[in-house]
Amino acid sequence: MPLPSLVADFVSLLFPQLCLGCSDLLARGEDHICTSCRAQLPFTDYHLLPEAENPLARRFWGKVPVQHALSYLRFLRRGRVQHLLHQLKYRNQPEIGRVLGCWYGAELARHGLLTHDVNLIAPVPLHPRKLAKRGYNQTDSFAQGLADTLQLPWQAEALRRIEHTVSQTRKNRVQRWENVAEVFAVANPAEVAGKHVLVVDDVLTTGATLEACALVLLAAGARAVSIATIACADR
Repeated sequence: MPLPSLVADFVSLLFPQLCLGCSDLLARGEDHICTSCRAQLPFTDYHLLPEAENPLARRFWGKVPVQHALSYLRFLRRGRVQHLLHQLKYRNQPEIGRVLGCWYGAELARHGLLTHDVNLIAPVPLHPRKLAKRGYNQTDSFAQGLADTLQLPWQAEALRRIEHTVSQTRKNRVQRWENVAEVFAVANPAEVAGKHVLVVDDVLTTGATLEACALVLLAAGARAVSIATIACADR
């Protein structure tokens, strides 16, 4: 057995790697999430539907023109996806976002989506105050995973959050929109002008945050906007 493999096996004995979904030991070759958990993830498969039949796309109809509306997983309360997102967002596990971004990027690339028409991936930003407190933006890692797999550029600061807002968790559709209507700005309009920008976030509920981001990008001269999230919740 090659020396690097022996060293890796020895390290894994001392510091076993656990699945972030179920806490079982990871097998060699598994990356943060075990094969069993991956097989049980509730995939949306919205990317396989015509846009007119995509229930996620319908959430933006009449509000903002969105070219592609995509989400990898279904968000179910107390389910595996909620657990993974909690780990990603609050337990300092940004690698979860990268892994899911890589998996979703590979799936989208297999079906020829985004690789030929998107020019830039832009994660939904945190306010600097919240970023300093958490230490990282959980959406950046998802953007990075997508970008690496789809071979597209991404920019963490393409969008800026210029107002600090309270949590959206307990707000209804109208309240969510009022909470984010004027909190985003484009950092450098010249960098998005004429481009098709893919805005990414962790979870889509009403779509108010992504709608607000799309509007400021289009106002800054973006040619088109699409959205993609790790998960989406039913209304």
